[in-house]
Amino acid sequence: MNSKDQIQAEGLEAIGDLQQSGVEISMGVGKTFLGIKHMAKVYHDTAKYLVAAPRKTIFQSWKDDASDFGFQSLLPHIDFTTYRSLPKQALDYDVVYLDECHSLKDSHREWLDQYLAQGGKIIGLTGTYPVSTYTEKGKMCNKYCPKVYEYQTDDAVDDHILNDYRIFIHQLYLDGAPTIPVKTKDGKEFFTSEVKSYQYWTDRLDMAFTQQQEHIARIQRMKTLQGFPSKEVYAAKLLSKVTKKTIIFTNTQAQADRLCEHSVHSKNKDSQENLRMFKEGEILKLSAVEQLSEGVSIPNLETGIIMHAYANNRKASQKIGRLLRLNPDETATIHILCYINSVDGDWVASALSHLDQSKIEWIHPIT
Repeated sequence: MNSKDQIQAEGLEAIGDLQQSGVEISMGVGKTFLGIKHMAKVYHDTAKYLVAAPRKTIFQSWKDDASDFGFQSLLPHIDFTTYRSLPKQALDYDVVYLDECHSLKDSHREWLDQYLAQGGKIIGLTGTYPVSTYTEKGKMCNKYCPKVYEYQTDDAVDDHILNDYRIFIHQLYLDGAPTIPVKTKDGKEFFTSEVKSYQYWTDRLDMAFTQQQEHIARIQRMKTLQGFPSKEVYAAKLLSKVTKKTIIFTNTQAQADRLCEHSVHSKNKDSQENLRMFKEGEILKLSAVEQLSEGVSIPNLETGIIMHAYANNRKASQKIGRLLRLNPDETATIHILCYINSVDGDWVASALSHLDQSKIEWIHPIT
């Protein structure tokens, strides 16, 4: 059975002296601390390190790990940048650490090429290395930080570093009743059904002649599915039945407010107080939109409800990861809502494909 120290040691050994490397390491195992340990390993008096991350809030976790584990002396040697500002940085760093390296884009290519040409080293760190080698993110990661080591979520569960989990996929039928208002260009209004609305955007996608038309149709179909009321009705019933500490991830702020008395989102002035009460156990139910799925740890969180799973294991993993902070001998329960006979089912299957399928149960809808 592996410990966090052993896993980090294996990751460092795999990185070795490579000029380019990538490490995929599960949430809760110490991805940032592995980076700090590498800095300490290659340290010299004039060392300069650059940490790139998608959001400034991530910088604090590097600073905290350096301070908490006795590496404060490294801090004066570390600069931080967002990926947006990466092309503006100098090229004289000993090592560049690409935190959440799946955030790389083609726009970073020129700077990375120049940096490597001067002998710099790149280490990519992520909990969800891109699966496809054909996407922009996949191509960039494979080129600039090819994966040399991985330690998956289920490995961490098996090693009792993370708690166990069970996932239940609640399959729903699209509603055929005309409940969705649609406004025409001339200001008139009529009602359509979820079935017809979904079919409309699927037909638009099938008939697309250009990439732009296809992109627009895909986005509109996704937004349409996210906004269907039948999932919200089902989620409300499910939320009313659970008795343990539960978070529900909604698609919109309006859904978050409708589904739960206490919500967290950018337009709710009580968000921080609600989050505090939820963390401390003063309230047992909280709704949140996408951003809470990243970077927030909530003690004793036993149940989660996810209204929409993109065909993206990173977003699903971030949400599920909020429920993997229990004691190792405990089990979290995750409910995911999914429309049967639609692309939603493909999205859910893809998002969960990296997890142990024996821990996932598909619940058939009631006819």
